[in-house]
Amino acid sequence: MVNVLFVCLGNICRSPTAHGVFEQMVAETDLQHLIHIDSCGTGSWHVGQPPDERTQQAAQKRGYSLQHLRARRLAAEDFHHFDYILAMDTRNLADVIKKAPVSFSGHIGLFLDFASDQTATEVPDPYYGGDEGFDRVFNLIENACQGLLDELRQKYG
Repeated sequence: MVNVLFVCLGNICRSPTAHGVFEQMVAETDLQHLIHIDSCGTGSWHVGQPPDERTQQAAQKRGYSLQHLRARRLAAEDFHHFDYILAMDTRNLADVIKKAPVSFSGHIGLFLDFASDQTATEVPDPYYGGDEGFDRVFNLIENACQGLLDELRQKYG
């Protein structure tokens, strides 16, 4: 079993989007027995809340459901459970690295490192923008999810 954790700031826009998209891709390739997925935030403002309504609307337009997801905060035990901890931007990556124990042997990095389209290195936070920001986030995330899935299939087959 490979355990993947997506991380953003509040766990209501970017990381639940990656969680839902990757979850569906994994299900469509019948790899649920091999890959476990979760998401969290480095902040605690939205703990227990569902993804942002605009995120859910953008997801629905593309055929994804995020309704079952609830925000949670990055926890110390995550470093004992997850093999891949993937941050949406450098700020959250720095927070994850700062909290990681020296003994962590998994992969901590930027999520978009897995994207085949390397025009962006970070998934921008769409929270304070308009609908086009959520569409851009989905485009970036779908691309990186496919790259991540390809790598995991190659590595763990």
